[in-house]
Amino acid sequence: MTHSTSNCEQDTLPLTHWKRWVHFEEQIWLLYIGFWCLQPYYDHAPMREWIWLIEAAVAFIVLYLLANRGPVRYRWLAALAIFVLGIIYVPFNQSACGIFIFLAAALPSVTQKSGVVIGLLIANSVAVATECLVLHLSSWTWSVSGGIALVVGMNLLRLRQQLRGDAKLRLAHDEIERLAKTAERERIARDMHDVLGHSLSLIVLKSELARHLLTSQPARAALEVAEIETTARQALAEVRRTITGYRSESFIAELIKAEKMLASAGVRVQRPETAPMLTPRHEATLSMVLREAVTNIVRHAEASECSIEVSTAEMATHMVIADNGRGNVRAEGNGLRGMRERLQELGGRLVLDSTRGTRLQIELPRSPEQAETVKA
Repeated sequence: MTHSTSNCEQDTLPLTHWKRWVHFEEQIWLLYIGFWCLQPYYDHAPMREWIWLIEAAVAFIVLYLLANRGPVRYRWLAALAIFVLGIIYVPFNQSACGIFIFLAAALPSVTQKSGVVIGLLIANSVAVATECLVLHLSSWTWSVSGGIALVVGMNLLRLRQQLRGDAKLRLAHDEIERLAKTAERERIARDMHDVLGHSLSLIVLKSELARHLLTSQPARAALEVAEIETTARQALAEVRRTITGYRSESFIAELIKAEKMLASAGVRVQRPETAPMLTPRHEATLSMVLREAVTNIVRHAEASECSIEVSTAEMATHMVIADNGRGNVRAEGNGLRGMRERLQELGGRLVLDSTRGTRLQIELPRSPEQAETVKA
């Protein structure tokens, strides 16, 4: 089925692997329509009831797909039609009570407003309970149509909110990354111009002068060549100092990006204004750990405050990332395992404490060539 440009707001996000999986799940669950045949089969229903079953199933499939993937303006109508179909048909075939579970599963696709979805789920359960009481339907019908449908709907609402939040987080992270790279390129261009512009211009002038003096005043030409060599060495030293500055500031750049990401999620941040001097490999590892930790805070912690501390000792660099979120991390996911493995490759270690919020303590042994901390 092709996508319409007027699909639900969720479809304005890039189509990723998880969205294709969600759409696959929406269709695979339709196999449960087979349970609708139980009551007609055991009751030895006449042919007309089987015809009603086929007609109801075909109508339901069309409405269910429309409610999940159709244009926005039709999704509300499709959801309402599924509800009406269930109210009318279930009293005749109680084994079809799962239609209300399908309706609950479709509601998060109808609107992104959590309050509206929760209100509709509750209204659906109340309406089904009322019908069951009035028509004296079985308790199984009530429990499936009302209770299980409500649980399924709430779980799918939470899942879709998480998926949408992850997609928006990725978009925000990519945009921050793009802006940071653009600013870094512009800064490098300015610094290279300032560092090399004067020195290279001076070298060109002295080279031309030395060429003109080479035959008439060899001694003067030799002096100019010596000054060219001195100027070139000074320029090389300035370039090396500039590159060293870039290396020391890249971790600060990662800190700034982390602060922006946390701020965009409404998390107050305390971070250091200085960074340790690290080798490129150590710096890349520490930056990766910081990036992964911040991503976990935004996605899962539900925190309002976060502190990032970086300190250096004679033998190691220490970083502590703490938040006041829900904590209670019972199992390490791929992100935490990846951080631990990268640190272990460099002889470092990670300690996790999630009793009150989440606190990550990172220790990374320092190499002999690493210098003191520098200003950002």
